[in-house]
Amino acid sequence: MPFNTPPLLGGELEAIRQCLGEGAFSGNGRFSRQCARLLEERLPVARALITPSCTAALEMAAILCDLGPGDEAIVPSFTFSSTANAIALRGAVPVFVDIEPDTLNVSPDAVARAITARTRAIFVVHYAGVPCEMDRINEIAAAHGLVVIEDAAQALGSSYKGRAAGALASMGAFSFHATKNIVSGEGGALTLGDPALVERAEIVQEKGTNRSQFVRGEVDKYTWVDIGSSYLLSEIAAAFLIGQIRSVDEINGDRLATWRTYRDSFLDLEQSGRARLPVVPEHVRHNAHIFYLLLRDEAERDRFLEAMRGQGVMATSHYVPLHSSPAGRKFGRSAGSLAQTDKVAGTIVRLPLYFGMTDRDRGQVIDRVRAFFRTD
Repeated sequence: MPFNTPPLLGGELEAIRQCLGEGAFSGNGRFSRQCARLLEERLPVARALITPSCTAALEMAAILCDLGPGDEAIVPSFTFSSTANAIALRGAVPVFVDIEPDTLNVSPDAVARAITARTRAIFVVHYAGVPCEMDRINEIAAAHGLVVIEDAAQALGSSYKGRAAGALASMGAFSFHATKNIVSGEGGALTLGDPALVERAEIVQEKGTNRSQFVRGEVDKYTWVDIGSSYLLSEIAAAFLIGQIRSVDEINGDRLATWRTYRDSFLDLEQSGRARLPVVPEHVRHNAHIFYLLLRDEAERDRFLEAMRGQGVMATSHYVPLHSSPAGRKFGRSAGSLAQTDKVAGTIVRLPLYFGMTDRDRGQVIDRVRAFFRTD
């Protein structure tokens, strides 16, 4: 029983054949533009730029924030390295803060306490596809003149108070990595809620040149005008991605069926105090990116993972907190207690969840989990 299997919908090869037939493989071609339009219409946002990864989108966001040496940006410690790397690569300092005990999202109170005269931006992460408390975070940012960037890598199709994740702040970053709900192998997108950022974002994406204006006929030649890099997804991967974006509701709906089956099957474990289930606030809609259990301690977590492996079920833990990582200690600093982050990192287990799981697949996972709690 694998932890994840990337979704294949049946039209990917035909789209790639079309791309190959047209002979245009480099980025920002027809397929990338079509993917961008689908995201712009769905969210909606002022602009979406298709990138090689969510990591690339976050790096673009850090450039657009004008982060540099002497600056700080607040980020949850419970996230992947890409979120903090985007800050550190600009010479700025990632400031690690704690998460909420219920949603495992960044704590708005911890964010507010971490702000200093050097703070320029707040990077939030919608963990497991459950959006953060964005109204509170945006209020804090506005009061201090800070930019908010959503790391929505896991959250395409999720929403907060009826508004789409990735369209809740100045910028958002999505992932289409093979482990996500919507995939292109590698891939991502930068979404811009602020129209004033569009022109510079195009330049940053095109190696710091005004090539996009040239393609549109707005200038007669293009040249280097700003810093940037090659933040473009191959058209072959973009062709693969189109059908995935169109099918996001189908894919997420299928995953939600598995998520709900798990939840209903394990409610008694929570009631008896053996494990805690995911919390999804009433004003949030999530996309079933992750189903996790929080166990009682790290030793039990390790026994659980070993037992699942022994039964052929690939369950996994998750992040090593960034504040305790070698690079986190070198390039960042912590603000306040990170006790909740440490506790979650030592007790979380994620169960297999992917598009196309059958009742038999779900039943196998559920039976193995329940067997562990009967015998442990």
